[in-house]
Amino acid sequence: MTRIGPAWLEAFDKELLHLFAIDHSDAGMDEYLLDCYADLPPCEAALAFGSDYDLERDDALWPRPGAPM
Repeated sequence: MTRIGPAWLEAFDKELLHLFAIDHSDAGMDEYLLDCYADLPPCEAALAFGSDYDLERDDALWPRPGAPM
């Protein structure tokens, strides 16, 4: 298994929060599941995780203020 670096995990959590309003703990991800996505850049990993688990995009339900609709 790949050792998950703290910088990657922090960036991954930021992407999850931005896209899906959850972090890896909220999603119930353990080290094994994190390792499945650790070979991807954090943004791609968050999108892949969301796609694999059919997560709803945060901005699809509640667009950010000032964001084009």
